[in-house]
Amino acid sequence: MTKIAIIEDDQAISQMYRIKFETEGYEVEIAENGKLGLELVENFRPDIILLDLMMPEMSGDEMLAKLRQTDFGRDVKVIILTNVGESEVNSNINNLGISGLIVKANLTPSQVLEKVKETLG
Repeated sequence: MTKIAIIEDDQAISQMYRIKFETEGYEVEIAENGKLGLELVENFRPDIILLDLMMPEMSGDEMLAKLRQTDFGRDVKVIILTNVGESEVNSNINNLGISGLIVKANLTPSQVLEKVKETLG
């Protein structure tokens, strides 16, 4: 079963995506900030991560930088899921090897699901 980690501080959004992905047969785990997200990823070993940028305790870009320094996290697929416009995203984020960037307000959960399927191949 394909595993998805959703690192998102807005519980309504993370639960909405959890339901969508679980309905499609994915195994889903959620963390509400980057600090918990790093722990989750280390233990859960997801196939793909949906990562918000603006979160308390540790931002998504900070979490991604730390994740890329780990053996497992070096190659895991990460899609940034944010409401920050593409032009406002720190250019460093692209250097950390993201698989895509989704502006939450622009896509439905079904469209996000399709993006994830494309990314996973």
